[in-house]
Amino acid sequence: MKDLKHLIFFEDLLQEANNDLVKQGKADGKRAIGYTCFFMPEVLLDLPGCFSVRLRAPRCTSPDIATYYMSARTCHYARSLLERALEGGYNFLDAQMATETCTATCRFQEHLQQKHLDTVKDMRIIENDDFFVEFSDVPFKKDAISIDHYAEQLRFHVLQPLHEHFGIDISDEALREAIEQQNEVSRLIREIGDYRKLDNPTITGYEFHVIQLVSLVCPKYLILPYLRETAEELKTREPDLKKEFRCKVVLSGSENDDPDFTKLIESCGARVVADRYCYGSQETRQIIEIREGEDPLRAVARHYLEQSICPRFMDQHEMRARKKRLADLCKEYHADGLIVASNKFCEYWSYERVIDTVIMQRDFGIPVCSIEKEYINAASGQLRTRFQAFIESVEIKHIQKGAQS
Repeated sequence: MKDLKHLIFFEDLLQEANNDLVKQGKADGKRAIGYTCFFMPEVLLDLPGCFSVRLRAPRCTSPDIATYYMSARTCHYARSLLERALEGGYNFLDAQMATETCTATCRFQEHLQQKHLDTVKDMRIIENDDFFVEFSDVPFKKDAISIDHYAEQLRFHVLQPLHEHFGIDISDEALREAIEQQNEVSRLIREIGDYRKLDNPTITGYEFHVIQLVSLVCPKYLILPYLRETAEELKTREPDLKKEFRCKVVLSGSENDDPDFTKLIESCGARVVADRYCYGSQETRQIIEIREGEDPLRAVARHYLEQSICPRFMDQHEMRARKKRLADLCKEYHADGLIVASNKFCEYWSYERVIDTVIMQRDFGIPVCSIEKEYINAASGQLRTRFQAFIESVEIKHIQKGAQS
């Protein structure tokens, strides 16, 4: 297929957290607000006067210093973030909006808080005098009381601090403006992603992964023109005459902000057609609806609780709904199998991955490849062997099914 016009530019934006568009946003006088989890609604961090940056640690390979602070038994993702912070990679941040969700990332964000200790005169990791950290509690249920509680947490730990520290407009009008911008990003990303449903998709999983990531880590007002142009470009993009893949897969799992992992899967012969993982589009790029008479902040709280299919929700009906959702994605995107990849020492997704490996095959007849990996790909040879074997097994099932019919 013809190369996408902005792909190299998008790839370059992912090389550093403080990328060129982030620098431009800062130069425009806007505040950079970091976050790590879906449950910190990015739309609230994109109010006029500030912009959201979902944190990544690109090219981090050895989080040795962070391991000293966090131990080797916490996930590589959280340690890599702390390592990059210790290296000065997040000094551009004006605030970090944290959530009481994943314990490992909570620990990372606690380290970012400025500390005044008897043994250390002034221990601070982020070299920015304006920098502060706020933590919001996220309920484990999705009922009306939980939504109200979540909305109040967001009001007291996100909106009010942004207004008090930086003078950010947190009025209902400003919230509606931010929601409108967020919804345009979501519509464009979903439009781009829908080309993966074609029999011969006109966008690769790797390309989509890159595009989705830049929408998370760049100021929305600056990345939107490029997204609009890419969506228009894809309307006339022609697929390769010969399919460059042997099967299609849905990729699910924990934090995955490494497009090279998707590229590795596709180099083995499987086209990644749907992204049901942290940093993926299946949750983050749904349209936020404000119901008639509904307060916009409560609409945001309701949306982020109701849309989530995160494994931190452990009720039986929620667990069953997550399996059904995966099965529906496989059907919607015409996938032949499912790859579930969890980061090592990820508590939530380690359980979820084991359950998915059994349930998806037993109850839905969907072949599953189960992978435990580090945040950064170090064992690409071993992973390649696993993926190749899985793809061959999917092909054998197709042959056997054809013979029986």
